[in-house]
Amino acid sequence: MGKLILIRHGQSEWNKKNFFTGWIDIPLSMEGIQEAFEGGREIQDIPIDIIFTSTLVRAIMTAMLVMNVHKSGKIPVMLHSGEGKLEKWGKCYNPEAEKGLVPVYRAWELNERMYGELQGMDKQEMREKYGNEQVKLWRRGYDVCPPNGESLKKTAARTLPYFKKEIMPHMEQGKNVLIVAHGNSLRSIVKELDKLTDEQVVGLEIPTGDPLIYDYQDGKFTKSV
Repeated sequence: MGKLILIRHGQSEWNKKNFFTGWIDIPLSMEGIQEAFEGGREIQDIPIDIIFTSTLVRAIMTAMLVMNVHKSGKIPVMLHSGEGKLEKWGKCYNPEAEKGLVPVYRAWELNERMYGELQGMDKQEMREKYGNEQVKLWRRGYDVCPPNGESLKKTAARTLPYFKKEIMPHMEQGKNVLIVAHGNSLRSIVKELDKLTDEQVVGLEIPTGDPLIYDYQDGKFTKSV
């Protein structure tokens, strides 16, 4: 039996300002750093075999901080497949040292939904301009796109194929997998794991820094209590 752990990055500087962030590469706030540590402590006793993050710094920072408090003492190592000298020269030649590393894969497919022309905008100002219901549809609706942005449905069209192709093989091997990503990329995955309808996913909120844990056995995911 393997475990799948999903963590939304800690609060970012633009979460704090209540701005739409999307693909704008904003780091964690001080509060977000503490959330990452707190989330890490919740899973500090669960062995971690492999980590997947988005390519955005707030997710990468969270993954590093989570592992900083892990009781295994293992060190996350960023892999750079297809990145020329970074891949070729970043090789560990000490087998004993390598045993203390946890591989980290970055994937743009796990990035937050792209919020289009809302990116950088104040959420409350957008509510005042377009109305609460419209902004709620942009933020939580399944197949409604913000102006020139992605819907959750379009986000799922990249996250789920990546999940099935790149992450599921590790689950099938009984490994414990940590995914650190974003509110909407994780909502799209949780919708699939929990078999939520398009209507049910509207009410799904994933808090920053709070781990969701699933057990995987015999081809089935079960949310851990």
